Amino acid sequence: MRIEDVRRQATTPLTRPAFPRSTARFTDREYLNIVYRTDPEALRAVVPEPLRIEEPLVRFEIMKMNDVTGFGPYTEGGQAIQVSFDGEQGEYLHAMYLDNFPATAAGREVSAYPKVLGTPKLYVDNDVLVGTLDYGTLRVATATMGYKHHAFDTYDAEEQITVPTFMLKAIPGYDGTPRVLELVRTEITDVVVKAAYTGPARLQLFEHVLAPLADLPVLEIVSASHILTDLTLAPVKPVFDYLEGDAR
Repeated sequence: MRIEDVRRQATTPLTRPAFPRSTARFTDREYLNIVYRTDPEALRAVVPEPLRIEEPLVRFEIMKMNDVTGFGPYTEGGQAIQVSFDGEQGEYLHAMYLDNFPATAAGREVSAYPKVLGTPKLYVDNDVLVGTLDYGTLRVATATMGYKHHAFDTYDAEEQITVPTFMLKAIPGYDGTPRVLELVRTEITDVVVKAAYTGPARLQLFEHVLAPLADLPVLEIVSASHILTDLTLAPVKPVFDYLEGDAR
């Protein structure tokens, strides 16, 4: 294989890339979102500067990806922390667990999503929407919400899921020191909200050494939503370089 052919490859392995190069379109992505208040000191221990915490709010999410170009269906769960950067309100993606390796590899390599393998599920149990997250054989989160109790405005739902997203891109060099260490920004685009509901909700987080969602404890449930949408993820852009110490 010629050098110019190698340069065109997106990822390893060379002759069977782990994920496609095309932009993924999500059709019928289904969200269970629970926003809760947590311990401010716990947030300060995990949110990197120059991001700022104005309110100690975390969004626990389970997302059922019913149809994704290039990846197929899968489910994802995790935590996003409300932050601001340079005056802009957004979310810092703290943890993501999913059951699809190509989507995990692409999220980490192409972008900066903090994805690891796990087993999230989203389903309806009689009159309750249920979201669960297992790491290995152990349950680390259980969320429940009244199923379609109250419809809410699709514009408000779009605003909820399209806030800017910040992530930490960290790639070590061969000597173990950082080769890339950046704060990056992305957002959701081309959104079509098909349905949106709210209702009563509860969230339980369970202690686990390698899936430490419970390190951000649930002190108060603030809001909950159940949203069905189509969307596309925009490419990430660096906004702060930790190795240079400046904004990009």
